[in-house]
Amino acid sequence: MKYIFIIQGEGRGHMTQALSLAKILRQNGHEITRVIVGKSERRSIPQFFTDKIGTEVVPLESPNFVTDKQQKSVKPFRTIVYSLLKAPIYKKSMDRMDEIVREDEPDVIVNFYDFLGGLYNFSRRPKAQFICIAHQYLIGHPEFDFPPKRKLDKLSLQMGNKITSLGANKILALSFQPFQDVPKKKLYVVPPLLRDEVKEAQVTSGDHFLVYMVNPGYSAEVENFHQTYPEQALHCFWDKKEMPEELQIDATLTYHQLNDEKFISKMASAKGYVTTAGFESVCEAMYMGKPVLMVPVQGHYEQACNAVDAMKAGAGTFSESFNIEKLYQYLPNHVDISRPFQQWADQATEMFPKHLK
Repeated sequence: MKYIFIIQGEGRGHMTQALSLAKILRQNGHEITRVIVGKSERRSIPQFFTDKIGTEVVPLESPNFVTDKQQKSVKPFRTIVYSLLKAPIYKKSMDRMDEIVREDEPDVIVNFYDFLGGLYNFSRRPKAQFICIAHQYLIGHPEFDFPPKRKLDKLSLQMGNKITSLGANKILALSFQPFQDVPKKKLYVVPPLLRDEVKEAQVTSGDHFLVYMVNPGYSAEVENFHQTYPEQALHCFWDKKEMPEELQIDATLTYHQLNDEKFISKMASAKGYVTTAGFESVCEAMYMGKPVLMVPVQGHYEQACNAVDAMKAGAGTFSESFNIEKLYQYLPNHVDISRPFQQWADQATEMFPKHLK
């Protein structure tokens, strides 16, 4: 069978999921003809992805979140206005997407939560099966626990789920833990898509904290913590294009550009992990038995949901601000849940080929 991937380019999670799924499909004799990545002005496609995906990568302009000037808080109203202003550009992207689908004639289009992918499937009605994969879809499950209040944010995320999955034949909800499927909603609960590099990493107990900042504006909070606790080693990964590959501030504070192998290596030897509550890297930390401090981006309800869901599964704790000191306070109370999580995650190689036939 032939597959085309459509991937939201915001953050690294959807891309690492696509890498893992591509390997699983190829091991089962299938082909990924091309990969379409929804790009934005403030995000570049990481080199590790283009190096490892094993097929042509086609970047197309696609709607993405708009943040404040400090790149910390998501602005929903500005996001909507900006997307409407760029509608003619997005139409051209859908035209190009349609050309690719017609040329490649895939059996299945897999959409990793890209808004343009859902709009394309709804408006152009390709012959291929349309299957959607993301953790966000788990909010449609009756057992999902939501953050308190924030009803408008909840509605916005539900609308995002609807747009990305318009006309879907099946919706695969990535989850930290097993739940029953809900076939009447076309909703099926599946394990996270972790790469072999994560599963095979040599895990040790080092002294540093690993910090992943999807928004580089959090560097101010990192440096405040560093001034208070200069003895605590920090390795921070960001996507700040104008910075060098590695920026060493001093003996215990280093910033790195996103680098697949280096990130996994630093996580495997970390004593704790600080992240803006993205799904994929929290799963990687859980697999390695690393305690996690999750800091949802302000205004990013999806990440607030991730934090609640991950805490329920035993990943770690959360903070409303980028306060790394909270990880210090949490560490003595952490219970290692890596073994049951590994058993769940390792089922992916069997479950996904069955769902994607």
